[in-house]
Amino acid sequence: MAPRVLNLTGSKYFSGPYGEDVIFIANDWHTALLPCYLKTMYQSRGIYMNAKVRCILYLLDYTSQENVTELSWCFHSDVGLKWFQVAFCIHNIAYQGRFAFSDFSLLGLPDSYKNSFEFIDGYEKPVKGRKINWMKAGILESDRVFTVSPYYAQELVSGVEKGVELDNIIRRTGITGIINGMDTQEWNPSTDKYIDVHYDITTVMNAKSLLKEALQAAVGLPVDKNIPVIGFIGRLEEQKGSDILTAAIPKFIGMNVQIIILGTGKKRFEQQIKQLEVLYPDKARGVAKFNVPLAHMIIAGADFMLIPSRFEPCGLIQLHAMRYGTIPICASTGGLVDTVKEGFTGIQMGDFNVECSKVDPADVLKIVAAVGRALAVYGTLAFREMIKNCMSQDLSWKGPAKNWELMLLSLGAVNSEPGIEGEEIAPLSKENVATP
Repeated sequence: MAPRVLNLTGSKYFSGPYGEDVIFIANDWHTALLPCYLKTMYQSRGIYMNAKVRCILYLLDYTSQENVTELSWCFHSDVGLKWFQVAFCIHNIAYQGRFAFSDFSLLGLPDSYKNSFEFIDGYEKPVKGRKINWMKAGILESDRVFTVSPYYAQELVSGVEKGVELDNIIRRTGITGIINGMDTQEWNPSTDKYIDVHYDITTVMNAKSLLKEALQAAVGLPVDKNIPVIGFIGRLEEQKGSDILTAAIPKFIGMNVQIIILGTGKKRFEQQIKQLEVLYPDKARGVAKFNVPLAHMIIAGADFMLIPSRFEPCGLIQLHAMRYGTIPICASTGGLVDTVKEGFTGIQMGDFNVECSKVDPADVLKIVAAVGRALAVYGTLAFREMIKNCMSQDLSWKGPAKNWELMLLSLGAVNSEPGIEGEEIAPLSKENVATP
């Protein structure tokens, strides 16, 4: 009911309630019931009637443009074409909201919706056998499905492993991938309050040497601007590949390199990174804390940022790194493929095994090989060119926001029109450290 009653005053171009001519965007499984309730609880009472649902036959068609991939619908209907007003966005398909089938009775939905929710998998949690799947229902009951990068959209329909058993559903509905942007005001090397030396693309080489020395001193590593420093910032869990990284470190730590890992997560992974200082006192540090200033110092002072994700819908760390002239070394998955170009703005390691229960030795070797390639290019003209290529990009939300606007306008909400071009607005939230 919020769009009908809230008196919104945050924009100088609009104030008051939005009314009923709106587009709802449901994000991930937590909000997947929205399209179901819209149809059963509101439209049945004559509310939000512009969001009507008709039977549509789907044929898969593939088109692409810069930073947008559309696995889209070709429509046929006896009663004509109608674009609707509920969009569903998948940020991470690994989390779907699977519950016991008996829980369907708690949702307050008609039995006719059971087919949209019904799901069978091979797992015994939360119960064995028949389940409900909120994300499946959100996908089927929405009018358009989006995700957060073009390559991730392709991965989701590629098969069971990367589509996490919803690949067949997404192939039926179609999906559009739009890359994320980043907050270029909080993460800005020319104004960052957490670093002692500010810089831009014209002063980056001298500045990063000084910032590297400050970073080395801050974490207790030997201070030497000539030693390449690799950083890792992220959640310590299987998706982010921190276990693969700790398995790889003994195989490359003998090279001329230092590594600094910052993150929190599963206790066994935290213990693994804490042991690095004991094992390699002059070469490695692991900090299992949430530390905003240190995150900024690593982003600015490291030469490379290692991102060994098993899967990565979009990712922000690689965007922050490139903004600061820190070259990503990343797994070839999801948004990392879309945003990091091999040999131009970073180093691609290839795709990793998505199985999270064990570390694939082949993935360990991919990290070791990529680190070797990174160290070989360090200090060369190609290295300096890659830094400048990274910093020359517009990584803000301006482009992605325009792509989102075009896609949402295509849904045909009544009285919708393009927005007004303007400056990017800084968020009102407190500082944050990206861990997606």
